Amino acid sequence: MTIALETRDLGKSFGSLVATRNVSLAFEAGLRHAIIGPNGAGKTTFFNLLAGNLRPDGGRVLLGDRDVTNLGLAQRARLGIARSFQRNNVFMDLTVLENLVFARAVREKRTAVFWRSLRSYDDLREGAEAIGEKVGLTGDLDTLARSLSYGGQRQLEVGLALACDPKVLLLDEPTAGMSPEETARMRDLIRQLPNSLTMVIIEHDMDLVMDIADSITVLDYGSVLTRGTPTEIRASELVRERYLGGAATNPAGAS
Repeated sequence: MTIALETRDLGKSFGSLVATRNVSLAFEAGLRHAIIGPNGAGKTTFFNLLAGNLRPDGGRVLLGDRDVTNLGLAQRARLGIARSFQRNNVFMDLTVLENLVFARAVREKRTAVFWRSLRSYDDLREGAEAIGEKVGLTGDLDTLARSLSYGGQRQLEVGLALACDPKVLLLDEPTAGMSPEETARMRDLIRQLPNSLTMVIIEHDMDLVMDIADSITVLDYGSVLTRGTPTEIRASELVRERYLGGAATNPAGAS
C-alpha cells in the first residue's frame, strides 16, 4: 500500500477551542477518501491544515515521504497538493479557456504570459483544452466564467485545481448549493478522474459519499470517531447515533 498523504498527531486550536485533536490518518494513493461529520467537527480546519492554509500547533503533514508541515499553500501546490474551495474561486471576467490557461501558466511559472494574449501560447492552450474536456466544459471554453451556471463554475474550479497537475486533490464541499442535475454531473466528473489521482473530499451529501468514496473518515469534535468503507460506516451503530441518526441497518440484509 502506497500512502499519498498522511497526518500524524495533527492538532490545531483557536484559543480555548480545540478544532483538530491529534488526528493521525493515512490516505492511500489512488483512492477516493471522504471526510464527514457534523458541523463543528473540525473538517474545514483539517482541510486547511492539509492544504497549507493553516499551520498546526502540533503534529506533522507528509506528502509521500516528504514532511510539508511548515510549507505554505503555494509551496504545497507546487509539490502536488491542489485544493478546490467551498465557494467558487475563479476569474469571473475571463473565459473558461482563459481561466485554465492562466492556471497552467502559474503552475509552470510562465510569468510572461501576463503580457501577451493568453491564447497565443499553443502549449498552454492545448493543456487547458484537455482539462476542459476532463471537467465537461469543452462546449463552454469561450464562455465567460460569470455566464456559467453555478454547477459549471464549480466544474471549472475543479479544472483549475487539475491544472496544477496534482498528486492529491482536496475537494471542499464540491456539490454544495447544487441542483440534483448539477450534483449528478459532479458525481460523474469525480468518478471519471484518473485513478492515479488521490482525492480527499469533504461532503455533506451522504448519497454522494456512499456512492463515490473508497474510504470514509468520520470526525467528531476534532477527533477521528471512526474510519471504514462505505458499507462499514453505514452499518456502524456509533456513526448513526452520533451523526447519521437512527439505528444501524444490516447492509447485507441478514437477520
